[in-house]
Amino acid sequence: MRVIAGKAKGTRLGSVPGSGTRPTLDRVKEALFNILQTRISGADFLDLFAGNGGIGIEALSRGARQAVLVDCSPACIRMIRQNLSAAELDGAQVLAMPVHRAVEKLSRAGIQFDIIFLDPPYGQGLVEKTLIQLSRTALLRQGGVVVAEHGVKEEINLSTSKFERNRQEKYGDTVLGFFTLREDEHDCE
Repeated sequence: MRVIAGKAKGTRLGSVPGSGTRPTLDRVKEALFNILQTRISGADFLDLFAGNGGIGIEALSRGARQAVLVDCSPACIRMIRQNLSAAELDGAQVLAMPVHRAVEKLSRAGIQFDIIFLDPPYGQGLVEKTLIQLSRTALLRQGGVVVAEHGVKEEINLSTSKFERNRQEKYGDTVLGFFTLREDEHDCE
């Protein structure tokens, strides 16, 4: 796996051995960043369930202003740090904690992001739970987007969140869902 484009293009990224993590396939990553290309430059990027950090690193390589990478696995945190060192990119912050705690911490700090990416383990309902938690915060800047990578069989009920799905792309067993705040939610801010 490599950084596809930008300042760190071609940098090899390591991944955590075993089946506990599932790095985003290069073709899915390339499709994701083709879709987001006009939003990346200067963006504040949050990578939840970061795994080896490949998505956050790709965002920084393509010109994101900063990327916060969150994972609770010590092996993943070590790999994220190794990959950041190899890519030689500025603007990264690594949070070694469960995603729900990181969301609370970042929210309390008043930090906002233009793009929030989440790629939790498939089939555990974590996309829906995380979207619900995110909808109770102001982490997503107005006009921002949340992108969730999940399995094709995973159902996401948005009735209890402030988000609506604007786009969905399928790549084999993988789905990229693009979510924004509902229009009526902006009226109350």
